[in-house]
Amino acid sequence: MNTARMRLWLPLILMCWGLLGACASLPNVTDLGDKLDPAGAPTVKGSKGELSDARAKALLQARWSKGGLDLPQQAALEEAATGVPLIAGNKTTLLFDGPQTIAEMLKAINGARNNINFETYIFDQDEMGNKFADALIEKQRQGVTVNLIYDSVGTIGVPAEFFARMRKAGVRLVEFNPVNPAKVNGDGWKVNNRDHRKVLIVDGKTAFTGGINISATYAKSSLFRSASRPASKDDVGWRDTHIKIEGPAVQAFQWLFVRQWSRQAKEELPDADYFPKPVIAGDKVVRVLGSDPGGQFEIYKAYALAMQEAKQSIHLTSAYFVPDRQTVDALVSAAKRGVDVKIVVPGVSDVGLVVYAGHAYYDELLEAGVKLYQLKLAVLHAKTAVIDGKWSTVGSSNIDTRSFLHNSEINVIVMGDAFGAEMEKAFQEDLRDSTLVTLEAWRHRPWLNRMKEWTARVMGYWL
Repeated sequence: MNTARMRLWLPLILMCWGLLGACASLPNVTDLGDKLDPAGAPTVKGSKGELSDARAKALLQARWSKGGLDLPQQAALEEAATGVPLIAGNKTTLLFDGPQTIAEMLKAINGARNNINFETYIFDQDEMGNKFADALIEKQRQGVTVNLIYDSVGTIGVPAEFFARMRKAGVRLVEFNPVNPAKVNGDGWKVNNRDHRKVLIVDGKTAFTGGINISATYAKSSLFRSASRPASKDDVGWRDTHIKIEGPAVQAFQWLFVRQWSRQAKEELPDADYFPKPVIAGDKVVRVLGSDPGGQFEIYKAYALAMQEAKQSIHLTSAYFVPDRQTVDALVSAAKRGVDVKIVVPGVSDVGLVVYAGHAYYDELLEAGVKLYQLKLAVLHAKTAVIDGKWSTVGSSNIDTRSFLHNSEINVIVMGDAFGAEMEKAFQEDLRDSTLVTLEAWRHRPWLNRMKEWTARVMGYWL
């Protein structure tokens, strides 16, 4: 069994052994906006503290056009649902596919002066992984404090010597929820709960997150923004999206990392200047949402609210699209009230079973008017959304039960038309490289596929 399959199947195998206990469930988010009691104005924090209600409203109103979501109202509802404030004064940079993202991350690492906090699901021992390990070791040698959290299932096929080399060089490492019960520290063996975040924070001033892991899988670009056609599938890389944040919001990333470290590590973080005085880096207003198993379902609630409140469009890009019943209902309801609902899903995938599990609701979605597009050639791994062209999110969370219920995830929500336009442009380019799934063609798909879908649907909760 190869490493990718082991990462997928290990929690499922353990579940079948009866070691994981009863199934948890997602909260009731139906008509969530009607159940909330939002404040008159959303909380917005700047580089010098919390903005007044009047300034917060004015800041958001300057970032939305007429029609669609009312950003001040949406922001207030979202804060009531998640308990997380908005943060102003940030610069955001969209990064696409592995080569561009990896280059920016390595540039940031090489420029570090005080500390590097790194959290990742997959950290492979290959050409890409060794490049990152060497960079982290070199910065530690230069006196920069380097801390790394890596997931035990995500790195299950990686030799222990790979991490031992970094540890010997002085890099502090934490293995998240070890598969080996003998290594467990703290509140017990919870192998089904995984750290799926991909976060790099440098000097408390720059942060990265999105869907990209540390693996040679990302050494090539996909068809995205390419005018040329590949000679073969071997020339096509994975299609993914990352975001780079500079400004006061980086502190939110840092707090989430510190909290994760404190829950998993036997030793405290070494001293470093993790929280330098924040400075204004741009004009973007963002919300940084971190969710954990047994937590407050922040990312799930934010998605639910945005879809329920959408007036014009819901454009989703989802690598592992296995929606729960409430998400399906929200998408169907939106399509029936005239919202343009389009979803880009994988045409090919690294985990075929997940693709078949996601097919379970295609008939219902297509019949309601939801448009589904399957990305061609490239393996889709991006997890993004843009709603009404002004509410956007980039992060690690897929639209599936595992992400919302069992994983530690992180998503950035960016408010406003300017960033929304960037996201819309990227979405339209993905549509160019995708094939529309029609209801008629779907209902005439092969019976073998239907059998695979039924099998996958039975196990959908655990995928």
